[in-house]
Amino acid sequence: MTPRRKRMWVVGLIILGVSIATYFALSAFQKNLLYFFTPAQVAHGEAPKGYPFRIGGLVVQGTVLRAPDSLLVHFTLTDGIATVPVTFSGILPDLFREGQGIIAIGKMNAEGQFEASEVLAKHDENYMPPEVADSLKKNGQLSTTYKDYQR
Repeated sequence: MTPRRKRMWVVGLIILGVSIATYFALSAFQKNLLYFFTPAQVAHGEAPKGYPFRIGGLVVQGTVLRAPDSLLVHFTLTDGIATVPVTFSGILPDLFREGQGIIAIGKMNAEGQFEASEVLAKHDENYMPPEVADSLKKNGQLSTTYKDYQR
């Protein structure tokens, strides 16, 4: 084999190795993304099955039910178009309440219920998560401008 052919083989192997490493890095990155969906998108089946994602909306008045001897909580999220039942087992944020904008991270179960592994609530009265505010504004549920909810 000539020196030129040896160099070409080495260059080819380097390119192949970099390509394989890039493929694995991008596929791992894709699996770790948490996309945001509104309750309407979840109701229309746009949310991934079996993969975690974020859902945001307002907690519907009168839907928060707490199990008496556990940390299990059931509530419903809405964006003004559709509602999604949510189950969470854990300690809710102190600012969690009905009528408030929240974002929950979790998966859909076989019964069509969202099983949240984490619930995030707004941190004060002048803030709403940007995704939730945009969704509510788009659906006509937010009567003020988005800037009123930013700090």
